[in-house]
Amino acid sequence: MKKTSIRVLLAILFVSSKLQAQSVAVADLQKWPKGASPVEIGKRVADRFIATLHPNFGRPTPPKVITYPEVCAWYGALKFSQGSKDKKLKQALVARFEPFFGPEANMVPLPDHVDYCVFGCIPLELYTQTKEQRYLDMGKNIADKQWGPPEGPRVKPESQGFYDKGYTWQTRLWIDDMFMITAVQAQAFRATGDRKYIDRAAREMVMYLDSLQRDNGLFYHAPDVPFFWGRGDGWMAAGTAELLRSLPADNPDRPRIMEGYQKMMASLLKYQDEKGMWHQLIDDPESWPETSCTGMFAFAMITGVKNGWLDQKTYGAAARKAWLGLTSYIDENGDIREVCQGTNKKNDRQYYLDRRRITGDMHGQAPVLWCAAALLQK
Repeated sequence: MKKTSIRVLLAILFVSSKLQAQSVAVADLQKWPKGASPVEIGKRVADRFIATLHPNFGRPTPPKVITYPEVCAWYGALKFSQGSKDKKLKQALVARFEPFFGPEANMVPLPDHVDYCVFGCIPLELYTQTKEQRYLDMGKNIADKQWGPPEGPRVKPESQGFYDKGYTWQTRLWIDDMFMITAVQAQAFRATGDRKYIDRAAREMVMYLDSLQRDNGLFYHAPDVPFFWGRGDGWMAAGTAELLRSLPADNPDRPRIMEGYQKMMASLLKYQDEKGMWHQLIDDPESWPETSCTGMFAFAMITGVKNGWLDQKTYGAAARKAWLGLTSYIDENGDIREVCQGTNKKNDRQYYLDRRRITGDMHGQAPVLWCAAALLQK
C-alpha cells in the first residue's frame, strides 16, 4: 500500500474515532458541567422542598389535605436522598411525615380519588427505606382501597362497571391517571413483593393506552380536547417509565406497554427544541417552553436509557440536552421557572397558551427531583 493511501486511511480512522467519541460525549449521562450535576441540582431542589410549607395550588391558604404535586415532589426527594446517600436529607423527609401520625392526621387524603391515592407512594417509599411497619400499613391500605369496591360521594355511574371488569373504580380515562394510579400500585409491589399490585396497574395501563394513545404516539388532553398538552402527556410518559422499571418480564401486558412507551418516546424526539425543551403544546412551536413537561419527558428517557429500553446514543443525547435546558430555568432559591399552572381541559388552543406561568410550583419541582434521582441510578 502506498504511503499516501496509508495516510488517508489513518486520517479517516482518526476522524471516525473522534466523531464517535463526540457522539458518546453528547449522549453521556454521567459527566456534567459544574453546577449542573444531578447531585448539585437535586440537593438544591430537595432542600427547597424541605423549607417549603404544604402548598395549595398557589393559593395563600394552607391545604385541607396534602396535594398530589407535593406528593410527587416528596417522592422524588426521597428517591434522590437514597441515590445521593444523603442521610440528613432523608431524616428531614422522614420528620416532615411524622405529624401525619399525630396532629396532622386529618391531612392524609381519603383514598377515594386518583389524585388522593397517589399519597400512598410516600409511606410505601418510607417503608422501603426504613422498614417501619406503620408506613407499610398506611400505604398498603391506600393501594388496597383503590381497587376495593366503589364507595363514597365520588362514585359515578360508570364506577361499578370498571370495578366489575377488574379495573379500579376510580378510572376516569384522564391521562394524568397513568402516573397517579401506576405509581402507588408499583410502590405497593416494591414494598410487599405481591404481584397483584403491579399486575393490575399494568392491565389498567393497557386499557388507557388502547383508549387514548393517538397514531403519532402522543395523547390528547382528553378525547374531546384535541390538543397535546405538555404536562398531560408528561404524566403518561413518567407513568409508563415508572411502571416498566418494576414490571416483571413475564407479565403478559409488558410488551404492549413497552410498545406504547417507545412509540411515545420516538414521537417526542421530533418536538424537542434546540435548547432541549418541550413546549406547553407539544406540537405547537408558537407555544412557550414549559419546564414541568420537559422534566417528565427527560425522566422517561433517562429511565429508558438506564434500563436499556431506548438507544443510548439517540435518547441519551436528548435526555442530556433536556436536563441542561431544564436546569437553566432554576433560580438562586432552587425554584424552577415557567411551570404551567394547574390546568383543566378545554377545547380552546388559546386557553393553553394563556395559562399562567409559575415559579417554584411543585408540578415543576417534582420532575427535576425525579430526573436527578434517575441520573444517579447505576
